[in-house]
Amino acid sequence: MKPQDTRPPAERAILVGVGPKTQTALIRSSLEELRRLADTAGALVVGETTQALARFNPATLIGEGKVGEISGMCAGLRAGAVIFDLELAPGQQKNLEKALPKIKIVDRTRLILDIFAQRARTSEGRLQVELAQLSYMLPRLTGAWREFSQQVGGIGTRGPGERKLEYERRHIQYRIKHLRAELERVRCARRLRRERRAGVPVPQVALVGYTNVGKSTLLNRLAGKAATYADDKLFATLDPTARRVRLPEGGWAVATDTVGFIQRLPTTLIAAFRSTLEEVEAADCLVVLCDASSAELEEQRASVDATLAYLDTADIPRVEIFNKVDRLEPAARADLERRHPDAVMISAATGKGVDEALKRVEGALSGRWLKREIDVPFAFASLERHFYESAQVLSRQARRGKTRWRLRVTAENWKRLQTILSEC
Repeated sequence: MKPQDTRPPAERAILVGVGPKTQTALIRSSLEELRRLADTAGALVVGETTQALARFNPATLIGEGKVGEISGMCAGLRAGAVIFDLELAPGQQKNLEKALPKIKIVDRTRLILDIFAQRARTSEGRLQVELAQLSYMLPRLTGAWREFSQQVGGIGTRGPGERKLEYERRHIQYRIKHLRAELERVRCARRLRRERRAGVPVPQVALVGYTNVGKSTLLNRLAGKAATYADDKLFATLDPTARRVRLPEGGWAVATDTVGFIQRLPTTLIAAFRSTLEEVEAADCLVVLCDASSAELEEQRASVDATLAYLDTADIPRVEIFNKVDRLEPAARADLERRHPDAVMISAATGKGVDEALKRVEGALSGRWLKREIDVPFAFASLERHFYESAQVLSRQARRGKTRWRLRVTAENWKRLQTILSEC
């Protein structure tokens, strides 16, 4: 007997793309990304519409005629949700709920928060998502939204939504205060772990990039095993995962897979995930991964650059890597290589080009992590513990009464080792 599918039916949703008249092409491409976000959240997209405006309607974002058109689409297509590709102001949210009764109004920010609520697997991740959701909800706490949380559920109400929207405003404010205190403790714990790692001679590499460009697949390839969950969905990875990666000339580094960026990443999320994003700021090298097969490649690169500019990463060396080149025609790849001569072309799925990318990463690390050789007489063999405590030992070889050590070491630790040796 075939088991019965007990999952609730997918919510039927209509997508609404909105933007300035001067950016009609961007409206269309952004709407395609919104469709993927909606699919990731579990919605069934049954229709879409766009409107290019000379200026946005302060009351409903879109024009009155478009609101009427959407109402008719909802009735004809039996859609229960309308998803907007911009963040709605609280007043616009309220007015649209009145104009479209019994229809759930979801904006881009709420949709992304909902996906994060699904993806959060660790207690820290859940705390961060809850803080972002409640910070977003607070100014939008209306009777219509409370009704939806109680009766409808689904997209935009996951995470803390279903159990928190019934609270009075003061209770939500108290919860936000509590979450911030909890995350500050998490932030302090992360800082202590980073300080301990700083005392261990291991280079830190952060994999950053737009969502779904293949960061998790690349980390699995570099680590030589399924180190982290990888899927062809937006925000498949939310909680950072770190793994040891062997470097070409010996030794190893710790590579961390981070949460993916996206256009118009909600500021509430950036603030809530600050402690996680600090892992990026503490890296010795940033591997900026791009999807070479994406039609919005340049827009995605600009979005990643904008997010990194928000963080304190200006002085961290970067290696730009274009992934998924196996999906390109030869002419398209040649054009990409011509336009971006400094980037490394790879396919994380097949492994092609990954060795070259790793060499480039090792080269970027060499600015801070120096390779040095030193000969130590056998009589001073007791000093070897300092090498293991302060540097990566790439090799050691006994010759003519001495041991030659090949090290990867920071300039600060190299100076300290030389001082220790000079005192012997």
